[in-house]
Amino acid sequence: MLDFEFVSPTKIIFGKNSELKVGELVKKYSNKVLFHYGQESIKKIGLYDKVVDSLKKADVEFVELGGVQPNPRLSLVRKGIDICKKENINFILAVGGGSVIDSAKAIAAGVKYKGDVWELYEGKGTLEEALPVGVILTIPAAGSEASMGSVITNEDGWYKKAINYDILRPVFAIMNPELTYTLPPFQTAVGAVDMLTHVMERYFTNTKNVELTDRLSEATMKTIIKYAPLAIKDPYNYEVRAQIMWSGTVAHNGLLGTGREEDWATHDIEHEVSGLYDVAHGAGLAVLFPAWMKYVYRHDIDRFAQYANRVWNVEPDFFNLEKTALEGIKRLEKFYSEELNLPITLSGLKVPDDRFEEMAQRATEKGPLGNFVKLYKEDVLNILKLAK
Repeated sequence: MLDFEFVSPTKIIFGKNSELKVGELVKKYSNKVLFHYGQESIKKIGLYDKVVDSLKKADVEFVELGGVQPNPRLSLVRKGIDICKKENINFILAVGGGSVIDSAKAIAAGVKYKGDVWELYEGKGTLEEALPVGVILTIPAAGSEASMGSVITNEDGWYKKAINYDILRPVFAIMNPELTYTLPPFQTAVGAVDMLTHVMERYFTNTKNVELTDRLSEATMKTIIKYAPLAIKDPYNYEVRAQIMWSGTVAHNGLLGTGREEDWATHDIEHEVSGLYDVAHGAGLAVLFPAWMKYVYRHDIDRFAQYANRVWNVEPDFFNLEKTALEGIKRLEKFYSEELNLPITLSGLKVPDDRFEEMAQRATEKGPLGNFVKLYKEDVLNILKLAK
């Protein structure tokens, strides 16, 4: 196990009607906030009115900024930064899923950063302070409600990049599983993939003696695998939605990565795909992570066999662990295609193969990806071809 520091300051308020507490929670930090959200979904489910009412009752003034899209855009982030500076806003309330929260974090960073916020995402600057962010989560998937990360897409070149700072972790996250009842099956499915991948990016490691976080990771994966199909079949089941919602937070708040080297190559490759073709992040991961697994599993067949056995209940063949490892990958793909009804090829996502070379170049322009196996341009190209 590696030495580590772990900070998880986000206060979780989990349960029915928890969104009604937002005014009193925000009031502890500010009397004036940026109310940041996506499209019209929060209005359709009545959440918008509840938030507005709670803020008004707490005597919290707010300025609205809606319009966040999946794969959130830099242009809207810059607009939010300008609003906060002009209106002297010192708190951001994000109401939505990972895209809204990531956008809110980017605004929070940009208000305090002296240069252009995109410099941070390009690695040309360092973030020393940020505005506090609070969250009402409506889409369990990205785990951004308790993570240090933010991913933004720059329309100039369609670059999709991430930053990670502990000061970007939300100060609170309100999580009511009832708010996820009306999510379409596709959204539930790609959210489950995102969660699973967050765990697997940590699970496939070169670090030895990490049994505790192995077991925590396996439990989280098995919970998602069990409950995601149930959430699609029975979307108004509170207990099912609660299991999924909490799994998404545990998958990405950093706990499962403590003491171990993490990978994240597949996320970097997927950012090129969704940056250029605007596919749903989880849909891209459903295609690319199995392809990555097929490309690298021989690096540590024992770990892949362990994954197959503990997560997918594959009976280990001790005379042929490669067979066991491959069966685990096969069952993951089958889960995505048959249980979640998602494409497992890039062609199924309508992503053509004529820009593979470009994507591989962009992904590795600052050096090789990942840690489990270092991936160079040709490796990324080969994975994209495997995913074709």
